[in-house]
Amino acid sequence: MAVDALESKAHELIGRLNPDKLAAVVHLLEVMVHDNEEDEEISPEEEAAVARPKEWFQHNEGIPFDQVVAELGFTMDEIRANVSSDRAKDPAV
Repeated sequence: MAVDALESKAHELIGRLNPDKLAAVVHLLEVMVHDNEEDEEISPEEEAAVARPKEWFQHNEGIPFDQVVAELGFTMDEIRANVSSDRAKDPAV
């Protein structure tokens, strides 16, 4: 099938979906597009940026997330409530 025909068929089918199924399709498409983006080559600068923290963790212990949250003046309950709120607004979060 030609690309134009595929796009036309996709638009037709998408137009027939209920909101929940449409949200699922949008999420699937976002994942598929994101996967393609990750196929790009990693630049030497990006490799160095990833290597620095890996090296740091070879010699240092990480900081627990709940400790970071507390040091920033929040509670884990506040973080969880915010994530739940974000998910209610956008299930893809």
